[in-house]
Amino acid sequence: MENKKIVAKEIKAMNGVVALLLLILGMAVACVMGVVGGMITESDTLPAALGGVMLVVGVVLIVVFSIMFAGLKTVYPNEARIFTLFGKYHGTISKAGFYYINPFSTAVGPTAAKNAEPSPAQAKPTAQQSVRRAVSLKTQTLNNDKQKVNDVLGNPIIIGAIVIWKVVDPTAAVFAVENYKEYLSIQTDSIVRNTSRLYPYDIFDDDDDDGGVKDEKSLRGSALEIADNMKTELQARVADAGLLIEEVRITHLAYAEEIAAAMLQRQQAAAIIAARQKIVDGAVGMVKMAIDKLSEDEIVVLDDERKAVMVSNLLVVLCGNKDAQPVVNSGTIY
Repeated sequence: MENKKIVAKEIKAMNGVVALLLLILGMAVACVMGVVGGMITESDTLPAALGGVMLVVGVVLIVVFSIMFAGLKTVYPNEARIFTLFGKYHGTISKAGFYYINPFSTAVGPTAAKNAEPSPAQAKPTAQQSVRRAVSLKTQTLNNDKQKVNDVLGNPIIIGAIVIWKVVDPTAAVFAVENYKEYLSIQTDSIVRNTSRLYPYDIFDDDDDDGGVKDEKSLRGSALEIADNMKTELQARVADAGLLIEEVRITHLAYAEEIAAAMLQRQQAAAIIAARQKIVDGAVGMVKMAIDKLSEDEIVVLDDERKAVMVSNLLVVLCGNKDAQPVVNSGTIY
């Protein structure tokens, strides 16, 4: 059976200060009636029936006004309170202030997580925590736990994210889901896992041979763009719960421990190969420039065999890992 969506409505509440003064005045009148009624009852000159009626009315009014004091409600800034009346949705107060509403209305809040175990410091909630049942409209941060998942290439990675969010429809947040904070956390876990499986951790030069992902996005190289996609998808999932996702950011991204060392060696190898390619390109250009300069200025005329020896020696010197040790030839090159 499909759940019926509850449309939020603002309660037209009475000013709480005015209501409080009227209740205090009514309580005072009721007390006076009770005292006067008791005095008339004990008097010999006035009818006892009148005193009895005034006494009963005074007591009844004291009880009624005592119950009516329950209608005084306080709403703090950036909070909203949702009320039900005899099991039905009564309305919402989202503006800060002191109000008076139906004394039989009950404030409802998000249901606590069923499997959550309070820490020793929170084992005994304070009176304020147990009485106030308001929905916070402040911007909040959800720090998603780190998860171990596989990327699109099957590499195990550890990823974590944070979500900046707030409640924009407190009525939907309370009635549409069991617990909107727990609901957001579960949806975030699902989004992070699904997104991680669509992209590789990083792009290497040989990835096009493995899976054809060389020109695609990666979790490390396109973190901001992927986070924006996660925000859009997460917003679509939690919109019915009255939540607004302001930002999603990946805070932790690393290879899992079992392959971290191997992937580090791969990254180092790729960096060494790229550096060697630049060194070789530069060395070949320098050798060509040296030979052309010698031939152009006619400093020395070398045949093909001597040019090959010279090229070999220069490449060894320019491409070597260590500094070359010079050797002085005291004889002839022929």
